[in-house]
Amino acid sequence: MKVLGLTGGIGMGKTTAARSFRARGVRVFDADRVVHQLQAPGGRALGPIGAAFPGTVKDGRLDREALRAAVLGRPEALRRLEAILHPLVRQEQARFLARARRDRQRLVVLDIPLLFETRCPRREFDAVLVVSCPAAVQRARVLRRPGMTAERLAAILARQMPDAEKRRRADIVIRTGLSRHLTDRAVRRIVRIWRDHA
Repeated sequence: MKVLGLTGGIGMGKTTAARSFRARGVRVFDADRVVHQLQAPGGRALGPIGAAFPGTVKDGRLDREALRAAVLGRPEALRRLEAILHPLVRQEQARFLARARRDRQRLVVLDIPLLFETRCPRREFDAVLVVSCPAAVQRARVLRRPGMTAERLAAILARQMPDAEKRRRADIVIRTGLSRHLTDRAVRRIVRIWRDHA
């Protein structure tokens, strides 16, 4: 089974690329979605987060704005949160891969936004795909999101590896700045090479 890592900065087009892989029958592990599940009511991370960050869990629910305020711009607090979440995400990833192998999948994608930042071992991937677009396109996409501000975007970008460095480390780069059609065509080519003709 081939394992491709999918990563890229905020607003670079990971969601579009992941959707294109799924449309071709490729299973995709969505690390962000797993984090949301872990933080949802009854999620395994909720108790530890509430203990580590008092006031962020109220009536069994995570106050996302309170948690964001508790960690934004505070590296030590962010590391404490990551120490709670990352091991749990890794456990879910291992379960995903085990199911895929059991089901004899030929190709899977691990969508991990902070793949390089969290130092995921490269030996776990047959190749790493980075999605990339011009900074102006990225900024316009992200600022259209509800609740996003220029200050929040700047804080997020400050803790992400620069796009140029991600592209340098990538095995494959998918350019997403022109059209979804071209992104979809790039994904189709990757699936053909890594699954259909492997």
